[in-house]
Amino acid sequence: MTEADNGRRWSVGELARATGLTVRALHHYDQIGLLTPQQRTLSGHRRYTEHDLRRLYRIRALSALGLSLDEIGSLLASQDDELTALQTLLTAQLDGLNTQAARINELRIRIDGLLQRIATRQMPDPDQFMSTLELITVYETYFTQEQRDQLAERRAALGPEAIEAAKHEWASLVEALLPHAEANTPVDTPEVADLIVRYRALGARFHPPAEQGEQTTAAANRMWQENSQELASRLPWPPDRMIALINYIAQAH
Repeated sequence: MTEADNGRRWSVGELARATGLTVRALHHYDQIGLLTPQQRTLSGHRRYTEHDLRRLYRIRALSALGLSLDEIGSLLASQDDELTALQTLLTAQLDGLNTQAARINELRIRIDGLLQRIATRQMPDPDQFMSTLELITVYETYFTQEQRDQLAERRAALGPEAIEAAKHEWASLVEALLPHAEANTPVDTPEVADLIVRYRALGARFHPPAEQGEQTTAAANRMWQENSQELASRLPWPPDRMIALINYIAQAH
């Protein structure tokens, strides 16, 4: 018995009921050597110890983080220090929950806005709901969950005031660049080059740094290229002008 083990034992049925798992799942973990009960009764029945319970927690937590059972088995086999391994795992879980909380808070703000509109006896029309759902679907198609989490973290870090200021700055840059795009002013003209640098720097604020930012930027570009007409139709300028503007800016690469 280890120092952290006070002698409690569970049958497979008791552990299944207490953790919400099925007996079948626990038997499967045993069969593949991922979680083999450390003790058995004289009649051969499984008895799980506190050490087994901690190992089960790590298995379930790692599975929730996206690891396969084979990957979990290899990782657990390589971890000798249980306390350090648990600390690392719990830290990763907490980071994930904080990111999820940021997404939930963003959704809460949006729903609160809808409720405020309804409170004034104004029902959001079907097009508003459908367009929002459509954009959510497009967004989820081009960005992985990890990338969506990274983008949500950046928005949370910026805060609502900075985001609102960025929207106004972006609109000003669009207004300044549109005449140049329509006149096909060379993109290496100093005035235009400066505007494009500012335009891209503004967009970069909303992406994570380094390689992760390059990946989310590439995903955003793909999303625009394949859905430009639909996305541009939701902006306050004529879609054709916005599509031409984005193509014009792309020439500066």
